[in-house]
Amino acid sequence: MKKIEYMNNRGLISNNDYNNTEDSFIDAISDKVLNDQQISFEEARALMLMDTSTLAKGANIITRKFNGTIVDVESLVNAKSGSCPEDCSFCAQSSFYNTGINKYQLLPVEKLIEHARNAKNEGSKSFCLVCAYRSPPEKDFEQICEAISKIKNSIDIDVNVSLGFMTLQRAKRLKSLGVKRYNHNLETAKSYFSKICTTHDYLDRINTAKIVKEAGLELCCGGIIGMGESQEQRLELAFALAELHPDEVPINILISRKGTPLMNNNHLTNNDIIKTIAVWRFIIPKTILKIAGGREVYFEDNGKYALRAGANGIISGGYLTTGGNKQNKDLEMIREIGLEV
Repeated sequence: MKKIEYMNNRGLISNNDYNNTEDSFIDAISDKVLNDQQISFEEARALMLMDTSTLAKGANIITRKFNGTIVDVESLVNAKSGSCPEDCSFCAQSSFYNTGINKYQLLPVEKLIEHARNAKNEGSKSFCLVCAYRSPPEKDFEQICEAISKIKNSIDIDVNVSLGFMTLQRAKRLKSLGVKRYNHNLETAKSYFSKICTTHDYLDRINTAKIVKEAGLELCCGGIIGMGESQEQRLELAFALAELHPDEVPINILISRKGTPLMNNNHLTNNDIIKTIAVWRFIIPKTILKIAGGREVYFEDNGKYALRAGANGIISGGYLTTGGNKQNKDLEMIREIGLEV
């Protein structure tokens, strides 16, 4: 086996220090995580060099220890599509790019309730209401609040939202209405962010994540891989997320969209993706690690491997501008590998 070296606070060490086997190295790092110790960036970087199947087994042990056998299944609705004033290079909904998507204003309250009821009937534990805003205008925010209130009063389902940048006052209002979780992704590493977006900066996203937590909402915060970032920048993002202590971390895999600056980015392999999921589990052991956009594209409708390599959540039924698996198909997949919804 090749020698793998990295630096930690003891100086230069290698997998020779772990009986010269990848199994021993991964076991040693797994034990560290299982004993509630944070791994270092150098250890995470070394893990990325390990055999994928062995790494996946270690990540699965960590997942089962801290999260049990439950898979969090979530459905979402694109409650307001397109015309977003931000220039995020990956986004089909940005007003900067001609992507040919179906654009529409905020859906009526009755339609949002219908989507939530369908999600519940099809087996989802949670329902996320997503809007393409920098921040909702007051009229739309009030309409969203009305929909949340009616959903909470009539349907037994967790309600999550993703509405762009947030003030503390609005976040507290959402909390009072019974919203469980607020999604606001960091998207990518701080060192790569300016290559992805120029209309706001990385700290804007960090600030909203902190506001969400201050208001008492659970934080859903993740990102997208495959946008041209380096492997180390994917690790940089994971460690930044760990510092925020999110309750849920979605890992999206870029689905390149015609008309966007990243329309020709399709360079990730399944091996890249599984290793990223697994090592993120070592870095963020106790969160819901949710495999989201791109799952069906890259895994050809089969997410079983991801759910045995560190992930313990999925988005089902489709994404914002892209279709997805039918929920009954996803639920069957989960049960086939001995996990629970």
